[in-house]
Amino acid sequence: MTTQTAIVIGSGLGGLAAAIRLRTKGYRTILLEANEQLGGRASVFKRDGFTYDAGPTVVTAPHLFEELFRMAGRDPDDYYEMVPVDPYYRVEFPDGSHFDYVGEEERILAQIAEMSPGDVDGYRKLAQKSHDIFSVGYDELVDQPFHELGTMLRAVPDMMRLGSYRSVYSMVSSYIRDERLRQVFTFQPLLIGGNPFDASSIYLLIHWLERKWGVWFPKGGTNAMVAAMGRLLEDIGVEVHLNAPVERIAVTNGVVSAVHTEGGQTFDCDLIVSNADPSVVYTKLIAPEHRRVHTDRNVSRKRQSMSLFVAYFGSSKPYPDVRHHTIIMGPRYRGLLRDIFHKRVLADDFSLYLHRPGWTDPTLAPEGKDGFYVLSPVPNQKSGIDWSKEAEPYWQRILDSLEKSHLPGIKDNLEHSFHIDPRYFEGKLRSMDGAAFGIEPVLTQSAWFRYHNKSPDVGGLFFVGASVHPGAGMPGVLQTAAVVDKLVPTADDPLALPGKKEPRKSA
Repeated sequence: MTTQTAIVIGSGLGGLAAAIRLRTKGYRTILLEANEQLGGRASVFKRDGFTYDAGPTVVTAPHLFEELFRMAGRDPDDYYEMVPVDPYYRVEFPDGSHFDYVGEEERILAQIAEMSPGDVDGYRKLAQKSHDIFSVGYDELVDQPFHELGTMLRAVPDMMRLGSYRSVYSMVSSYIRDERLRQVFTFQPLLIGGNPFDASSIYLLIHWLERKWGVWFPKGGTNAMVAAMGRLLEDIGVEVHLNAPVERIAVTNGVVSAVHTEGGQTFDCDLIVSNADPSVVYTKLIAPEHRRVHTDRNVSRKRQSMSLFVAYFGSSKPYPDVRHHTIIMGPRYRGLLRDIFHKRVLADDFSLYLHRPGWTDPTLAPEGKDGFYVLSPVPNQKSGIDWSKEAEPYWQRILDSLEKSHLPGIKDNLEHSFHIDPRYFEGKLRSMDGAAFGIEPVLTQSAWFRYHNKSPDVGGLFFVGASVHPGAGMPGVLQTAAVVDKLVPTADDPLALPGKKEPRKSA
């Protein structure tokens, strides 16, 4: 193996995937994680025998995980087990109706026929449109580097032909008339930090992605995938340091040369792949004289995604009729999203995502009990909301709502509860403005307009994660590592040190 060293900053799913790929390319690979456990947003909380995934719970495109283990010469079955989730989501509406979002078209059409017969043909056309967008946006573009403008220009004709300038909600509404069904087929951008009324319709590919590969859940929870990847890192010789927050990236002659941690350690390196938020990396970890493109002013202009309020709670009473993923729509849709994304106010009403993993894996709670988390999209920290005062009352309002609707008796059977809010994302996860999904996925921040996977400022610096192409969500962040894989040559290549052939001199 070569002595060329690659450092990965951050152990979210993108960072873990990048570390695996770099090691298989022959680099001595060092992973630095600021917190006490691997996973980033996909970390885990354990309380009184209950296991709670801290963040992502919807696994799509499971073959992307399988690919990582096989490229490292390992059998995925030796590390984890995936099981299908059915329904993918149950979407419930204030009028008492619901829609089970599934993969089989026959089941989808049967529900549409019952809810809004006039929309059956419209859904068929919408599904075809989603397929066409997927064929370009995912099959052709998702793992392609977009750090060169020419790549974007070549993609523009297809994007215009597919109507990518329209929002997800606008596109769906051109096919579907029933407002409930419009919500069923437009909430998906919220899973990656996007407002369906602003996000480009290219994100309709999520619908076909779920139709194509399904929704899955790892036995033991999403963090079981993190644990499996952690074991793989150990098996293939990746050096992992926990509790090692990075304080500064050293740049010499325009190229990365070392990483300095807050604990006083220095790691010399030949290249860096950062899973940390690029907005924070550029403004906090790299000195201004090394940043020609991503100045503080440039970064401040980025639109960060919304944040989240998430409460985790255990019940001594089981709720066997509650599905794995339940989307509880509030009385407002457009208005609530306007409050979150544009007005940045904490609304009196809310829409919720209720996660009950016991539907699929009962081992995540003690026998005869149930563990949940409930998530509410909220404005990011630019709102000025004082969460030290608002968090507990907000949780009590959500709990009151669940008591009256989906979880009767939960207050009397509550074993424990705790919650996180935008302060968690801004502080523990070091996310700019407490954004939960990096920069917002609007057209003007997609593809070439997103943060680039290859830094235009510093040689040998690469990025994976939610804020770079192709974006947030498990498939997205895993594919960011695939993009970087295409940009970084094998370690035994004489030109394997990106940016060092013709380094740009520092100012």
